[in-house]
Amino acid sequence: MDIFDQNLDQGRGAPLADRMRPRTLDEFVGQAHIVGPGKLLRRAIEADQLGSLILYGPPGSGKTTLARIIAHMTSASFIQVNAVSSGVKELRKVIEDAESRLKYYNQRTIVFVDECHAFNKSQQDVLLPAVERGIIIFIGATTENPYFEMNGALISRSRIFQLEALRDDDVREVLQRALADLERGLGKFAVKLDEEALEHLVKTANGDARSALNALELAVLSTPPGKDGIRHVTLEVAEDSIQRRAVRYDKGRDRHYDVISAFIKSIRGSDPDAALYWYARMTYAGEDQRFIVRRLIVHASEDIGMADPQAMLMAHAAANALEWVGLPEARIPIAQCIIYLATAPKSNSVITAIDAALKDVETMRNEPVPSHLRDTSYPGAKMLGHTGYKYPHNYPGHWVEQQYLPENVRRRKYYRPSDQGFEAKLDPPGSSSRKS
Repeated sequence: MDIFDQNLDQGRGAPLADRMRPRTLDEFVGQAHIVGPGKLLRRAIEADQLGSLILYGPPGSGKTTLARIIAHMTSASFIQVNAVSSGVKELRKVIEDAESRLKYYNQRTIVFVDECHAFNKSQQDVLLPAVERGIIIFIGATTENPYFEMNGALISRSRIFQLEALRDDDVREVLQRALADLERGLGKFAVKLDEEALEHLVKTANGDARSALNALELAVLSTPPGKDGIRHVTLEVAEDSIQRRAVRYDKGRDRHYDVISAFIKSIRGSDPDAALYWYARMTYAGEDQRFIVRRLIVHASEDIGMADPQAMLMAHAAANALEWVGLPEARIPIAQCIIYLATAPKSNSVITAIDAALKDVETMRNEPVPSHLRDTSYPGAKMLGHTGYKYPHNYPGHWVEQQYLPENVRRRKYYRPSDQGFEAKLDPPGSSSRKS
């Protein structure tokens, strides 16, 4: 079944975004890094010498459009498979037919799977041998990171091309083409699109051509012509047509982890403005605020630690404020905490210390607790040799030298204060510097 029938492309009921899909590489807008003149993917498409590939990128960046262009330009049989509704039985039939075409007609088969991350393991396992043997050429399109969602063996046999969100200039060009196109676009209407309305559509689409075209179509079709027959699309109309910016953020998937990673790295890098921006991105997209404050608590110890012990209190205060106050008000104490953590002195000595201790426990013999540190609260403890403990408060400075570690790690030093903030003032009585 070939889903790329031109008659369907130009059907009267098709939305503008579908009608305006580029039909050739010359019409294609954006992604010059992979389909620009001389680029590998463009050369492969033009030479009809494609291997298996995965197109990975955000919505509206041109993944399905590229697949349609390939369908129009290839001499191979082009088949679309639905990742959700096509079971193992249907896939085996596709592969069987592809094998017959290759055997009897020497014709290759391209199997295109839109949103291929929805393929389960069984479906991917069925495709894999056919891809390995060259019976089919697999083309997948996905908005999700294929390294997270796809079978590693299938990924290793496919070349991954990452598409980026379209630039504002690209989106602007797409909209202007749609307004001028008499055959597939809105050229049959007399439209006056105010410059500020155009810019609002461009900016709010956030690099998604489909979103921009849908909004433009709604704006034009919902605006009645004036006495002069012109449909005047103002900023107010544009705002009604695309009211909310579509933030690309999918909780639980790669963009979720990318944004939280940028958030934490901004705090670690002492950039409060960047940290607040990423927090705003997560909040606007509906991220669970408890997830955010949990990360702040971890960060307060992991990257600030004893350089500013108040950081942990601030993080817990933000978590407490969230529970007691709730959104939207809690955004303020959370933001205050973010600013505090970002501007606090940094030290990772706490995580270095505990990780070093854990490594020794994991890799070295766990020797007995020194006898003078063992419990003496039960009868017979002294008879077992649990004696010799020196009570620090009985000594000047409330400190006395004695061994607290097992013999095999007695010279280990896990906590090494940095020279940052409060930590620079620390000189534990039992430290090597005090002993020397």
